[in-house]
Amino acid sequence: MSRQQLISQLQEYTSPHSEEMEFRLQFLDLITTFEECFERSLLSGHITGSAWILDESREYALLTHHMKLDKWLQLGGHADGDTQIERVAQREALEESGLKSIALSNHTIFDLDIHTIPERKDEPEHFHFDIRFLFQATKSEPLHINHESKALKWVKLSAISALVDNDISIMRMVNKSIQLPNGQ
Repeated sequence: MSRQQLISQLQEYTSPHSEEMEFRLQFLDLITTFEECFERSLLSGHITGSAWILDESREYALLTHHMKLDKWLQLGGHADGDTQIERVAQREALEESGLKSIALSNHTIFDLDIHTIPERKDEPEHFHFDIRFLFQATKSEPLHINHESKALKWVKLSAISALVDNDISIMRMVNKSIQLPNGQ
C-alpha cells in the first residue's frame, strides 16, 4: 500500500463513531502535510500500525500488557518509514506475540485512533496516529513475551472492559468485534 493508496483508503473510511471520523480528517492532514509522517522522528506525531487479533471463535482478543505504558493494549508499533501499514501491524504483532502466523481478515481499516504518548526521558510527549487492522490467530498457538511486554494473554471480549478500565479506544474495537458479520 503506497502513501496514495493509504490516503484513498482513509478518504473512503466510514464509521458510526464520530471520534473516528474526526480522527480520519486529522490522519489525512498529517499524511498530506508531512512527508516524514511514517517516521518516529516526526516529534509532534507519527503513523503507527496495530493488529486487533481475534481467535477463530471471535470470542477472545489477544492483548499485551505494554511495558512502558503499563496498560493492556492491542499489539502494534511504529511504521519506521514503512508506508504499508498492514505489513507494519502484522510485523509488530508477530514480533510482540511470538505467534508464527496471523491472518489478515481483510484489507480494510478496522479502526482509527489518535492517542497521546507521555513524555519520557528520551522523547517529548507526542501523538500516535494508529491505524488498526483486524487479524485472526489460533488461540492454542504458544505465545512468547518480548522486551516490550509484561504479559500477553487471550482475553474474552466480555472481560476486556474491566482489564482496560473501560478505555474507549479498546472498547470501540471490542464492540466492533461483537458486531462483525459471520465470515468476516
